[in-house]
Amino acid sequence: MFEQIIIKQREFFRTHKTKDLGFRKHKLEQLKKLIQKNEELLYEAIAKDFGKSRFDTYTTEVSFVLKDIDFYLKNLKRFAGPRNAGTNLVNQIATSRIYSEPLGNVLVIGAWNYPYQLSLSPMVAALAAGNTCIVKPSEIAANTMSLMARLINEEFAEDYLYVAEGGVEETTEILSHKFDKIFFTGSTRVGKIVYEAAAKHLTPVTLELGGKSPAIVTASADFDIAAKRIVWGKFLNAGQTCVAPDYILVDEKVKDKFLEYLRNYITQFEYGPHAEHYTRIINLRNFERLTAMIDAEKIYHGGKTNAEDLYIEPTILTSVNWNDKVMQEEIFGPILPVLTYQYYREAINMVLEQEKPLAAYLFTNEKDEKELFTSLLSFGGGCINDVIMHLSNDNLPFGGVGNSGMGNYHGKYGFDTFSHQKAVMGRVTWGEPNLKYPPYTEDKLKWINRLM
Repeated sequence: MFEQIIIKQREFFRTHKTKDLGFRKHKLEQLKKLIQKNEELLYEAIAKDFGKSRFDTYTTEVSFVLKDIDFYLKNLKRFAGPRNAGTNLVNQIATSRIYSEPLGNVLVIGAWNYPYQLSLSPMVAALAAGNTCIVKPSEIAANTMSLMARLINEEFAEDYLYVAEGGVEETTEILSHKFDKIFFTGSTRVGKIVYEAAAKHLTPVTLELGGKSPAIVTASADFDIAAKRIVWGKFLNAGQTCVAPDYILVDEKVKDKFLEYLRNYITQFEYGPHAEHYTRIINLRNFERLTAMIDAEKIYHGGKTNAEDLYIEPTILTSVNWNDKVMQEEIFGPILPVLTYQYYREAINMVLEQEKPLAAYLFTNEKDEKELFTSLLSFGGGCINDVIMHLSNDNLPFGGVGNSGMGNYHGKYGFDTFSHQKAVMGRVTWGEPNLKYPPYTEDKLKWINRLM
């Protein structure tokens, strides 16, 4: 089904047209105009999928993609140009350079929770780096998938850029073909399937996965700021965010006080069943998975649900332990378990005993606690005294580590993810000593030892 498109993209890449910076900029500008022209359609489609508001769609999706396009238009010449590198003594006299060249035909598999951002942002980086690209959005957000396919496939030639529709069967077929790079965003379970399929062709992959991202709150934290930012970050998109705080570890001495701050902000932000700023759960399957995690005896706040509206009230669970169902997998919904610790190193050790998370957050005003957080914990990225906002900074790489993924993107890191760094050394043709040529002698070896 997709074989002919893949063949066409390989053939078009071999024409070397995508290597031309003027061509790349033109296509990025064309994409930007397409998005801006059809912004209303983007809002309508995602509202149909899971009730996302115009405000949230712009701030967490459309603006990200437009910002990425502008970033690459501004920096493309600098990123794509050759970079000088030092030349060691043994290779003198010579010049050394690093050339960023596109990898070729790229596959981007997006996720449903931020269907525009997580499909189009990596696609933008791939095109900026000079590749051809096939994009496979998630079929779970069916309306956004269909809209992206219609808009992009009508605007761009399929031998350069194509959006593939379909579900598991179509994705499996696409993965059976050879690509020069695969970029996947989604669950760890599916990430393993993608990785296995890529290995058959020795295709390099970037896996943006997830995990249980902790938020540690110490006794020295500013409770008002910590609660406000955690509540916002956790319940943004109804908790369906890969870098949302998955659970809280709070010093037991201040637990009760901090819980009150959390409840106050949930109440203040008014996450009612008809609130425009509060997204629905994507489908009934996920709704049932999430409601099964709510232990009625451990509800501190919330707990109300409505299957017909796919609504789950922001819910705080207390007296939670690591054996509870809610702590066995990434929650990916509006349920916030709160666990306690007696001393700070205990909290650090709790996190260290789990798989490496995609994100980690610390709220404290103590310098030593900040240093232990950054030096001892391994995680994809994170914040001190905030949540989620690190991914909005183009100067920082975004990606996981261990079970939460491999590779990264955003900004220059996205360009490099879809590029090969080609090393070239150019030497002069005069003045070369005969040290490396036969016959080999002890004197030559001594000189080589000094030079190396």
